[in-house]
Amino acid sequence: YDPRGEKILPNGPDIFVSRNDESSSTLTIYHATTESAGMYKCVAKNENELAEDRVHVEIFQKITFESAPSPQEFNEGDNADIICNVVSSPAPSIVWRHKGSIIQPNKDVRFKITANHHLLIHGIKKTDEGMYRCEARVISRGEIDFKMIKVIVNVLPSIRARQLDVNATADVNGSALLACDADGFPEPTVTWARNNIVLETGDKYSLNEDGSELVIKDVKKVDEGDYTCIAKNKAGEKSEEVSLNVFVQPKITYLNNLTASEFDEEVTLTCEASGDPTPTIAWSFGKSVFTEGEQSLDKNVVVRSHARVSSLTLKNVQFTYAGQYLCTASNSIGQDNKNVYLEVRYAPKILGAVATYTWEGNPTNISCEVEAYPIATVLWFKDGIQLPSENATDVKIYNTPTSSYLEITPDSQNDYGSYNCTASNVMGTESKEFLLMQADVPSSPEIQQVEPFSSTALMEFEEPDSTGGVPIIKYRVEWRLLGQEWTRKDYDAEDDMTNIIIVGLKPESTYEVKMSAINGKGEGEISLTRGFKTEPVREPSAPKLEYTVQNGGNTFKVNWIKQDDGGSPIKHYLIRYKPKRVSDWKPEIRLPEGSEHILLSSLDWNTEYEVLVVAVNQQGKSKPGSVTFKTALQPTTVPGAVNGGSGLSTGAIVGILIAVFFLLLVGVDVTCYFLNKCGLLMCIAVNFCGKAGQGAKGKDIEEGKAAFTKDESKEPIVEVRTEEENAPNQEGGGSTEPNETTPLTEPDINHRIS
Repeated sequence: YDPRGEKILPNGPDIFVSRNDESSSTLTIYHATTESAGMYKCVAKNENELAEDRVHVEIFQKITFESAPSPQEFNEGDNADIICNVVSSPAPSIVWRHKGSIIQPNKDVRFKITANHHLLIHGIKKTDEGMYRCEARVISRGEIDFKMIKVIVNVLPSIRARQLDVNATADVNGSALLACDADGFPEPTVTWARNNIVLETGDKYSLNEDGSELVIKDVKKVDEGDYTCIAKNKAGEKSEEVSLNVFVQPKITYLNNLTASEFDEEVTLTCEASGDPTPTIAWSFGKSVFTEGEQSLDKNVVVRSHARVSSLTLKNVQFTYAGQYLCTASNSIGQDNKNVYLEVRYAPKILGAVATYTWEGNPTNISCEVEAYPIATVLWFKDGIQLPSENATDVKIYNTPTSSYLEITPDSQNDYGSYNCTASNVMGTESKEFLLMQADVPSSPEIQQVEPFSSTALMEFEEPDSTGGVPIIKYRVEWRLLGQEWTRKDYDAEDDMTNIIIVGLKPESTYEVKMSAINGKGEGEISLTRGFKTEPVREPSAPKLEYTVQNGGNTFKVNWIKQDDGGSPIKHYLIRYKPKRVSDWKPEIRLPEGSEHILLSSLDWNTEYEVLVVAVNQQGKSKPGSVTFKTALQPTTVPGAVNGGSGLSTGAIVGILIAVFFLLLVGVDVTCYFLNKCGLLMCIAVNFCGKAGQGAKGKDIEEGKAAFTKDESKEPIVEVRTEEENAPNQEGGGSTEPNETTPLTEPDINHRIS
């Protein structure tokens, strides 16, 4: 019988009764469970007797984890109940472990093991995440088992807008970028919404891969407003508002051309403009800018503005008010400009020079300049008769919208006199008399002084008191040695011309000079003759120096202007320069006579330099021309380094140094070969080519192949000359004098000194 008192039937599936022999029987329990435990009764009987016995069966359950799911997820800050349901018989003892250590609630009040063996964590943190070990033990039989439970702590998203207020400009085909950054666990998804409508990628909006950036395309004013950035994960969601401020560039929406008449009481120009922020409107006319209110200099101009409208009122209308006015609307985003035209109808106004000079046979124009609106018709009269007439066939009239030209070619005294120009339009008529005067030749100029040099002379003069009514076109200068023929030359007249240079003179000679002025009619009176004596042949005048800065700031081009050569051609120029703060000059530089400048490069930065240039002729040296300049501050970035690469490698630098060293050795050897007849090249020449040795040097000198001299600078100067070159420079042979065709400056020759 089972513990419930029910008779156990033989051959059951889980419990089996078998007869061993006549006196014994066996009860076998298969798949025993704790429910199989209890008091079993064995009953034996025969015909006469009944006997029974009881057997107490105990069944122990092994450690079994009924519920210990993994993973178990919680939100950060929750009270986390980590489930671990374990059964056994006898009941097990439970130990919780985390990161290899036993969790001891008495040491951390956040942890607690409940009566049902669960682990309770108050205010669970992200740092509590990980693997937990639920360990069950039955000490009485030494049984132990455990379950690893993964605990995941989800973190509520946090969200931060990169920019809470985003500014954009409308109607410029531009876009606006709204962005927010979200954190959380698991990684949150980011969406955007406006007015509770989720925004998706399309023609108007585009989102990047993680949704953190929203691009609004072709921004319009209607796009202005708040946009919500939403971050969401298992732990929940958070949102942030981003405001889009859309500004509108100014646009002039109304501006009309107007027409008024001169002497009207007033005329008002109106300009309207839209934009956000509200634009300010300004008016201008030519170089005049009008401010709000009544203008301080011209009370007839008043500007009034209200909101998006501005008016420009012009009182007591004058014809000078006509023209193009500019309305400018501007705000912090930009500006818009538009022109408005004010037409002022007014009677003709005649301008132009009253008197015109000419001479018989010379055609000239009398100009009648007419300002009028509408355009005026112009008529010409002489002595009350309209031109052209039968008696005035030598007259032609040319008209333009603003002028009328009366062309006259006088052939008699009757053609001179008064001519009337009459202009008319619907607003009125205006007339003006013009005089045609007979021109005369100029009066004589006055020679004030002559400053002689060896081969030139500077003549200063005053212009004629009278030009004869027409411009002076040339000055005629005549000079001669006493008792000889006059030399004549014409010089083109220039504005404010007060001096002329006479060239090609002989040194230490007495001259006389006179001059006259020439206009269209002819040559005027000749001035009084003035005498002067040229200087003897001497050293040149000091050159005049000027400089220009070249690229970089530490390279300067020094130019010199050739002055009087002292009656003897310039042989060469000597140039010296140095920093002003030091006393020693750089080595003297010698340049040929045709030179006009020198290029000084690689100068010290932020340093003041002094440059001296001396001209040398056969008589000696000129006084030095001088100039000073200061180099620029050294730049912080070497030019070209910004766009350059990473520079030369170490190997390349070493290779360059080796090549330079080799070239230096070759240069020294070549120098020794030519100067001292020694060195490696000399050895090769003597032994293999049969070249003469050092003893042959003196012969070259005797033959005059090269002469080495020293000038006052104590620096070596090498001159290589032929007999033809030396011949003209022998004393008594006569110096080459500049004449009228000799240029004062020679062709430009470049010289660069570093």
